Amino acid sequence: MRLLLSLILLLPNASVLADIYRHVDSRGQVSYTDKPPHDGFIKIKNSWKGWQVAHRSGDYKRNKKRYQQYIVTACERYKVSEPLVQAIIHAESYYNPVALSSAGAVGLMQLMPATAVRFGVYDRQDPEQNINGGVRYFSELLEMFDDDVSLSLAAYNAGENAVKRYGRIPPYPETQNYVRKVLALNIRYQRKEL
Repeated sequence: MRLLLSLILLLPNASVLADIYRHVDSRGQVSYTDKPPHDGFIKIKNSWKGWQVAHRSGDYKRNKKRYQQYIVTACERYKVSEPLVQAIIHAESYYNPVALSSAGAVGLMQLMPATAVRFGVYDRQDPEQNINGGVRYFSELLEMFDDDVSLSLAAYNAGENAVKRYGRIPPYPETQNYVRKVLALNIRYQRKEL
């Protein structure tokens, strides 16, 4: 599971969501997960309503604006579509720089530790490093899969080896939903609806 956030918009009935836990670290940074790694996480009462309240604060819009220049710079550097990167960030973390998945992915673009090291990201919670590393990785995936955006998105979610093994989007419901979701968000970002 990449990130609980990725699933929220995909589920037809939000009432089936697992409980969501929130943690605020010593620097005041907030993380959410459905599988708390330690006792410092606190269950949000009524997970769906709690999730909505937690995100009504305007963090999404504020963070989207705050990190826009990092996105523009990375997209220009690695020749990747800006709306597509915005869609990936939206799906991965909802623009939360300290988002943490139960699998250990961190930050705006949900980088796993090995991916972060591979692309020179030493602090996965640093928005500039995270975006630069994530866009660089996605750029390499586009090259690897002959600019096939759907396959590249599948590889970003499930791993490049899974896509190579199947020769198509792997038959994992999470990955198939992820690809559909990011492509739909990409259209909305292209139209400037988000």
